[in-house]
Amino acid sequence: MKMSKVIEQDHHEHHDHHHPSGGIKRWLYTTNHKDIGTLYLWFAFIMFLIGGCMALVIRAELFQPGLQIVDPDFFNQMTTVHGLIMVFGAVMPAFTGLANWMVPMMIGAPDMALPRMNNWSFWILPFAFFILLMSLFMEGGGPNFGWTFYAPLSTTYSNDSTALFVFSVHIMGMSSIMGAINVIVTIFNLRAPGMTLMKMPLFVWTWLITAFLLIAVMPVLAGAVTMVLTDKYFGTSFFNAAGGGDPVMFQHIFWFFGHPEVYIMILPAFGIVSTIVPTFSRKRLFGYSSMVYATASIALLSFVVWAHHMFTTGMPLFGELFFMYCTMLISVPTGVKVFNWVATMWRGAMTFEIPMMFSIAFIILFTIGGFSGLMLAITPADFQYHDTYFVVAHFHYVLVTGAIFSIIAAVYYWLPKWTGNMYDEGLAKLHFWCSLISVNVLFFPMHFVGLAGMPRRIPDYAIQFADFNALISVGAFAFGFSQLIFLYLLIKCIRENHQVPAKVWEGADGLEWEVPSPAPYHTFEKPPLIR
Repeated sequence: MKMSKVIEQDHHEHHDHHHPSGGIKRWLYTTNHKDIGTLYLWFAFIMFLIGGCMALVIRAELFQPGLQIVDPDFFNQMTTVHGLIMVFGAVMPAFTGLANWMVPMMIGAPDMALPRMNNWSFWILPFAFFILLMSLFMEGGGPNFGWTFYAPLSTTYSNDSTALFVFSVHIMGMSSIMGAINVIVTIFNLRAPGMTLMKMPLFVWTWLITAFLLIAVMPVLAGAVTMVLTDKYFGTSFFNAAGGGDPVMFQHIFWFFGHPEVYIMILPAFGIVSTIVPTFSRKRLFGYSSMVYATASIALLSFVVWAHHMFTTGMPLFGELFFMYCTMLISVPTGVKVFNWVATMWRGAMTFEIPMMFSIAFIILFTIGGFSGLMLAITPADFQYHDTYFVVAHFHYVLVTGAIFSIIAAVYYWLPKWTGNMYDEGLAKLHFWCSLISVNVLFFPMHFVGLAGMPRRIPDYAIQFADFNALISVGAFAFGFSQLIFLYLLIKCIRENHQVPAKVWEGADGLEWEVPSPAPYHTFEKPPLIR
């Protein structure tokens, strides 16, 4: 009698576990990888729109020369918080959301390995960004020293919101480290039988390597912000020359984090494009193993190129040469990837669905960003480009047409699997063409104003840059409003009912296409067998 009661109770609990509880509790307490992935993705999109509004404040001010809309100090706060929100609030959580949703499904795992930590790693993020955004309303305003928070700007000359900024960066870092540990443990321990490492989808590989990068560099960032905190409030002199410190040391520490961080924001993008291109080329990915080794090489090399951000600080000649050649060396594995994508498309039965269009745009525009990066790698040339709009153009081509376009491609690719509904293709095409045209109107002219000598992070500029800046600002507003089409499309897709089959795309390959659409709340009760 007792035994049957226990079994009945156990069955009842197990049954409850299968269906999400309703209302707000579902989202607060969830340990399901799909729910947490959804939370990350929506959070990233909200942050993307907030960061975008800040970019529009910057571009509205720069629409014409002179000071029009905001005062220079608030302009600096906007450039700082825009950078922090886009890097830590939009791009990284979006990739983490994709990892949460797709990695367990791609490797045949029932869930992430550490589900409760997964819940916590998400829910501390909104608090981190709430603290950062609230700093803007403090007396004296928010952080105003650029997202790289160089000392002594952030230590000696900053306002009191610096403490809030440091605290929020610490919380973001904790979230990233927990997420990375979870990804690594899941991939190593929960793969389906027969899923060897070299059979894993490339998205899983790129995330595995990214997770190791996160664990390696996030503590470095934590160290840097802690030293900024103690220099400002506790009388230490890590970066204060008057007390025996060295402000250039800050740059070394920051960029030792900052350069691998750039690859943290682009390696998962490579994984997404390596998943989408073969699907719509109806071919297997060309050179799978070389892609894996190229990703690992990029990750390793990313640790030895940090000082290419610092050529103008007066490095010894040997240092300049070493960092110049190492930076150029990174273009080899990156080039391998681009050639492999092109070779995958070569003679394939290509079709141009929306995810493929965004992926092709990614390959072309990311390559432009790569070429301008090679220009910046040449030390004597970098003396001219450094701290001009050319640098702004370079990293936005890598991060907007690179990271963000790949995230949008991934959403279009997997959205029917997530929701069970097909999105409106006409709206998606409108979103693609508006984004593609406006993003180039926005960032391409920046190369030229930079080469002509316009410095970055300035609220006013010389009259000769006026025409191009007006054009750039028009592109910025067009790109910003294009994303509202995307928002409308997402809400419409979730609400409508256009049922799709388990295998949404004809050429798609992988375990995630074996489960029904929408993907059930719990995917693999019994691990699938990989042959």
